[in-house]
Amino acid sequence: MRKTLALPVLVLLAALPAGAQAPAEPPAAQSPAQRYFGDTVLVDQDGREVRFYSDLLQGKIFVMDFIYTRCVGPCPILSGTFAKLQERLGDRLGKDVFLLSFSVDPEYDTPARLKEYAGRFHARPGWSFLTGSRQNVETVLRKLGQWVDSPEQHQTLFILGNEHTGLWKKAFGLAKPEDLFPVIDTVVDDPGSAQ
Repeated sequence: MRKTLALPVLVLLAALPAGAQAPAEPPAAQSPAQRYFGDTVLVDQDGREVRFYSDLLQGKIFVMDFIYTRCVGPCPILSGTFAKLQERLGDRLGKDVFLLSFSVDPEYDTPARLKEYAGRFHARPGWSFLTGSRQNVETVLRKLGQWVDSPEQHQTLFILGNEHTGLWKKAFGLAKPEDLFPVIDTVVDDPGSAQ
């Protein structure tokens, strides 16, 4: 009897797409966000593999943007706003709040290129620059509604999320930082159902 039960599990594991992880718990025990986003593997600017939901979103408050390192238009503005935001967050960065910059050009934006780009903005721990295989990056960006066929077509949105409370918002990333920060604060400081 045990041999027949083991075979379907092996078939299931063999059928997973490259870079995907088998769920650690049964789908019924997963949160709706975990079921939706999944654990597609990405790579950060230090070459570390990270799982999309479990490592980047689960139990966290985050602000996301979408950039590429060859961009000479809006990307430096978005990253400049993130640099100001990291200063504003102070010690909360990497503890309470995380900044996530996703490359929309994964074939060019290697971890080394992202690390160099991060250095231009003095990115501190808590601000991750993410890339990976084209397939995995496309999977994640499609879940976020941000996949584009050409990097130049990317949107200039910030996606804000508080996984503790379930509050998600979008903000226009090219707005003045002083106009963006109050919107970000509503997500970062959301009390959820505590009120």
